[in-house]
Amino acid sequence: MTRPPLLSCPLKLALLALLIVQIAPIARAQDSVVVQAENVRYDYAQVLRVTPVYQTLTATRVEEECDPPIEEGDSRLSRMVGAVRDALSRDRDKGEEVPAPVECRPVQVEREFQRPIAYDVDYLYKGAKYRSRLTEDPGNRLRIRVSITPVVPVRSGE
Repeated sequence: MTRPPLLSCPLKLALLALLIVQIAPIARAQDSVVVQAENVRYDYAQVLRVTPVYQTLTATRVEEECDPPIEEGDSRLSRMVGAVRDALSRDRDKGEEVPAPVECRPVQVEREFQRPIAYDVDYLYKGAKYRSRLTEDPGNRLRIRVSITPVVPVRSGE
């Protein structure tokens, strides 16, 4: 025993087509992304003042500091002591003077230096003064981004 079809073939096709037509916009809406145009433009502002912001660094290094040799005066006693020393020294045959020993010691020397890390920039745009901290000195003109956004009041009771 065979059962008769509940719906005829043309009716099935019509219902299927109607279903596809209704589902297609929903599927397309999920795939598409709506990008709202932003109210942005670029302009130039007049720079009034640029103030560098410095970082102070301290560097320490070790240097050798030596005391100057003691100079002997030109007295008779100093000449006599020098003659005895020359006579008793090992280098008396060479006739050279032996330099006095020099005392040296390591000394830590600190040095401070500054480097600019940012710039505080005061600028004028359409009669209003603004200040921003920038990484570079902008020069006489500063390119700015102007964005306009409406203020939407918040309704009470919602």
